[in-house]
Amino acid sequence: MTQKGILAFSGGLDTSVVVKYLQDEHDMDVITVTVDVGQGDDNKKIAAKAKKLGVKKHYNIDARKEFVKDYIFPSIKANALYQKKYCLATALARPLIAEKVLQIAKKEKVTSLAHGCSGKGNDQVRFDITLRSGSNLPIIAPIRDKNLDRVTELRFAKKHGIEIDTVAKKFSIDQNLWGRAIEGGVLEDPYNEPPDDAFIWVKTKNLPDKPTYLEIKFEKGIPVGVDGKTMEGQKLIEYINKKAGDAGVGIVDHIEDRVVGIKSREVYETPAATCLIEAHSDLEKMVHTKHENKFKSIIDDEWAYLTYSGLWQDPLKSDLDGFIEASQKPVTGTVKIKMYKGSLRVVGRKSKNSLYSHEIATYGTESTFDQRLAKGFVELWGMQSTEANKLQKKRSTKT
Repeated sequence: MTQKGILAFSGGLDTSVVVKYLQDEHDMDVITVTVDVGQGDDNKKIAAKAKKLGVKKHYNIDARKEFVKDYIFPSIKANALYQKKYCLATALARPLIAEKVLQIAKKEKVTSLAHGCSGKGNDQVRFDITLRSGSNLPIIAPIRDKNLDRVTELRFAKKHGIEIDTVAKKFSIDQNLWGRAIEGGVLEDPYNEPPDDAFIWVKTKNLPDKPTYLEIKFEKGIPVGVDGKTMEGQKLIEYINKKAGDAGVGIVDHIEDRVVGIKSREVYETPAATCLIEAHSDLEKMVHTKHENKFKSIIDDEWAYLTYSGLWQDPLKSDLDGFIEASQKPVTGTVKIKMYKGSLRVVGRKSKNSLYSHEIATYGTESTFDQRLAKGFVELWGMQSTEANKLQKKRSTKT
């Protein structure tokens, strides 16, 4: 029986090298699958490259709407930022891509599953766990299994006539609708400022001299409109990516703790994610009680951690989803964001479910708040603290 392997194929350095390794070292017929999650790549060009590499069959799957509905929108509801910084763009896409690969694997009756992840990164965890959750087939990961470094891969690609674009030679890039991750090269020195040519989505020069505003409308936690126009998810994200990126908003540069224990320097472009998560989080503060907000922040952090760590299918994540979904019922309203030369801040918000009351909060004569009630409250609120301090002072005096 001819061995048949299936590979999630981006057309980049890693997956192109993997095709050749599977063919040459495992004597396999290779089937490739490209899942479109908004990379902006030329799918015909990728298919042509797969054919040139000698794959037996290539599939292209448009999963952009599914990515937005089932992955990005839940992440907005969860205000999902790993370590308060990373919007999880790559982490969200991997389980979806792996699921699509499994569907084709079943159809083609393959004998092995393969991916182009290294042993240093997080993607190996995300792919392996999703693939193992849906199949008992062996997983082949040549980059990891053979301990390949990037220089060796580039040499291998050159030897086999594999074309690699200029950006990929300088950096390792992963991109989808929700964000763009940039690694490697000069960025491996965490003190080096990222060069301007690393960025595509976010302008770093010649920024507008006047502020740019965004008004984002939410319904039950989901963004449904921007700047007065109703938009479906993909178009809305693309619109904000462009507008915020042109204002210089959306570059994230931080030291990140990977699943495998490595600290890595990560640089991301995430204009839409930065705006949408900031706006959504701000709206929640207006419509949730302080107790809901405090507890949900714990849930949100755990949701982001599970997603980042490849545990998308863990039962705990489903449990957290239940709470988060219930919490979104009142999260309807509009948030106004001001962007200026790379900075971003919320400057306005409104909601029919707002817990903010002007009559209570105002310092004007129309206030309905009876200040006299506060005296007793403050005394009771601080009673244990004040008594503890008095006792502490007595003890210190005796000694």
